[in-house]
Amino acid sequence: MKDCVFNWSGGKDSAFALFRTLTEKRLSVRYLLTTLSESFQRISMHGVREELLDAQVAALGFSHRKVYLPEHASMDVYEDRIDKTLQELKAEGLGISVFGDIFLEDLRTYRENQLSKAGFTAEFPLWKTDTAKLAREFIDCGFKAILVCVDDRHLDKSFSGRLFDGQLLADLPDNVDPCGENGEFHTFVFDGPLFKNRIGFVKGEVVCRKYENDQDPNLSSGFWYCDLIPEQIFRP
Repeated sequence: MKDCVFNWSGGKDSAFALFRTLTEKRLSVRYLLTTLSESFQRISMHGVREELLDAQVAALGFSHRKVYLPEHASMDVYEDRIDKTLQELKAEGLGISVFGDIFLEDLRTYRENQLSKAGFTAEFPLWKTDTAKLAREFIDCGFKAILVCVDDRHLDKSFSGRLFDGQLLADLPDNVDPCGENGEFHTFVFDGPLFKNRIGFVKGEVVCRKYENDQDPNLSSGFWYCDLIPEQIFRP
């Protein structure tokens, strides 16, 4: 089997793509790779605390590489830091990068183009899988996830902090993808068949963060984040 680096967000698509990668036994995962906020020590976009990410990776039993990004990082900064990490991994003999993307063609093309510059190829274990079927299969396999971030253009505050389960799928509006593939929501996986143990946390405050687009105000957005507090630092 060839070694690879697996792009790990901590969410359900990452978890199920990892599950498929390990089940297929074509690739051996050398590292999980995660981008985080340099200022807040939280997973990029998902907003999950680094302590929970570390607990998650430990429960999965993999080595881990982290890429820290400054707040409001430009694409140039993002690409420079990712490329630096890829070059380090290339020097260790790696040349395959695995992602949990499902159907966004432009995103896949972008990833493949950027990776090729670093001498990497990309793999997409979930590609073109029906998302309704994928969501149900994820749940039926025994994975447990919670919504930690929802886009207020698609879902209201009440969805942030809900379990990703059959009832949630039934409650999603028709215009929301069952896997949130268009960015409607993001999740944190805290248990499942790949985990040595459940990741303990308590739900904290749900807050809204607004992101302004100076070029086009119509593209400004807000996200409802549910803070997850590691059990070991929670004080009732």
